[in-house]
Amino acid sequence: MSSHTSKSFIPPVARKLQTITLAHGSGGKAMHDLIEDVIVKSFDNPALALLEDQARFDLKDLVSLGDRLAFTTDSYVVDPLFFPGGDIGNLAVNGTINDLAVGGAVPLYLSCGFILEEGLPLETLRQITASMKKEADKSQVSIVTGDTKVVHRGAADKLFINTAGIGIIPKGINIAATRAEPGDMVLINGFIGDHGAAILEARGDLALRSSIKSDCQSLSSLVQAMLDVCPDIHCLRDATRGGIATVLNEFAQSSNVCIKLNEKDIPLRHEVRGMCEILGLDPLYLANEGKLLAIVPREYVERVMEAMRLLPEGQYSAVIGEVVVAPEKRVLLKTNFGGERIVDMMVGEQLPRIC
Repeated sequence: MSSHTSKSFIPPVARKLQTITLAHGSGGKAMHDLIEDVIVKSFDNPALALLEDQARFDLKDLVSLGDRLAFTTDSYVVDPLFFPGGDIGNLAVNGTINDLAVGGAVPLYLSCGFILEEGLPLETLRQITASMKKEADKSQVSIVTGDTKVVHRGAADKLFINTAGIGIIPKGINIAATRAEPGDMVLINGFIGDHGAAILEARGDLALRSSIKSDCQSLSSLVQAMLDVCPDIHCLRDATRGGIATVLNEFAQSSNVCIKLNEKDIPLRHEVRGMCEILGLDPLYLANEGKLLAIVPREYVERVMEAMRLLPEGQYSAVIGEVVVAPEKRVLLKTNFGGERIVDMMVGEQLPRIC
């Protein structure tokens, strides 16, 4: 996000611009003004303020926090940009923070790349960057570098965001999808499917009205609280696209085990259940943006659950299943009717553009 600080005269026409134009992506004065007036003002921090082409850090400061670097990236194309419980901005920040956190890392720095469509209101961009800053501050994370590109009207849907993040994994933490063992228990930190249901309702394509809000939130503090009482968490992942069914299948296949779930123990709001029944959707596959699945040794379950429930993002935590030997690489669900069914990986997609 390079530029040079300047107090040069801004022509009256430029001051009156209320929407993104192709000039904002030209590399010239309009782009300079956009970066200074919107991006830098929103994300202000010492690393970004230098306005170099890269953010720079002292390695000794990073090494003091742990012995491994975690690095992740994701892109966000949600429709609509604003939805009950969040927007594309806090979705991008929290999504990347969570991808670091579930690896056991302490999130530190984010980059941000904007793809802006010609005609996007500048006020919309300001609202989204303000939302991103708010969420980053909550998790003590800095947005330190980035980029903006402008495309012709119709070449994108208003705004796309790419974020990348780095964090440090403390010594002794070894979380991996290959570590699930028979006897382990499966934990979740709350209600499933809220994000997918909220996005569907927000689009207004269906004559549905509900109070469902996205669960978009940072899980960094929750993960750290869990690791404080159980440094030996075996598997941990946030359940976004594909829902909890996809994540648990990944664990079962990577660890060559079977995961058995109890439907009655899986937290699900009545509103989400009702929407799924009306539309023929399976809540196990609905997207989440603030839910994690943890596989922990049985002897740690009580301590981990207690730590989770002390935090707002974990107050509805539940034990929803266990890891067994066979059948290998399978997820099974004991239904509310007493039967049992296989929970496969999702084929195709239930909802488009949910994150």
